[in-house]
Amino acid sequence: MSEQLRLMHVHAHPDDESSKGAASTARYVAEGVDVLVVTCTGGERGSILNPKMDRPDVLANITEIRRQEMDAAREILGIRQEWLGFVDSGLPEGDPLPPLPEGCFGLMPVEKAAEPLVELMRRFRPHVVTTYDENGGYPHPDHIMCHKITVAAFEAAGDPDQYAGSGEPWQPRKLYYHHSFSRMRLLALNEAMEQRGLTSPYTEWLAEWDGDKSWDDRVTTRVECAEYFPVRDRALLAHATQIDPDGSWFAVPLEVHQQAWPTEDYELVTSHVATQRPEDDLFAGLR
Repeated sequence: MSEQLRLMHVHAHPDDESSKGAASTARYVAEGVDVLVVTCTGGERGSILNPKMDRPDVLANITEIRRQEMDAAREILGIRQEWLGFVDSGLPEGDPLPPLPEGCFGLMPVEKAAEPLVELMRRFRPHVVTTYDENGGYPHPDHIMCHKITVAAFEAAGDPDQYAGSGEPWQPRKLYYHHSFSRMRLLALNEAMEQRGLTSPYTEWLAEWDGDKSWDDRVTTRVECAEYFPVRDRALLAHATQIDPDGSWFAVPLEVHQQAWPTEDYELVTSHVATQRPEDDLFAGLR
């Protein structure tokens, strides 16, 4: 293609863009791809996961602080970023689960919540779109809703009979799901840590793994991006309310990550261009 390639990531909360696909994002930015991250909610109901930031003054200003963190991550990754403006649903806990808060993203009608995303797709005109799988990557109501509206918008953006007032139709060429936390990846990192005589943060997680055994088989595309893992790490650390620098995110040394699993992995769900699987590029068939 002669025109500049464009990539849209649709995420549920600020920090998701840094914990899922950030290194491949940084690689594509370095290659001249125009990357837009769409953040569905402000993360207003997210827990403060870094003990150093768990303070009353932070909690009282969490909405603005999470926006500032997103601004910092955006600059580190070299991307554009847009807010859809929906309200975080929070992660319900308990048995039975409590109802979601009135007016939150997880309770929005899909056809209504997809409309601003359709408008963004038609305005930005991405060639490739990524989001989460049908289970949201993990069953957070905002991640599941993010999946639903992204699939709906991907299918509607090119149809002139849908959302007629939301810009000129544009059909993105490819849709992918992130596969950030596969069992194969955790096994490889766990083994690499044990071979070096280091304590792995994944041993207990793997022992209790109850995920879908077919999940790993769905990966179609592995993007080499180990060179950009340091950029990913800096973007993660920008989300200081969510990422503890002394926590499990950084328990595996960078060089172990780079050697044991140097890719970020995706599932090609829909393609309107010819491509051969497996792929090593989200733009396979487009360049």
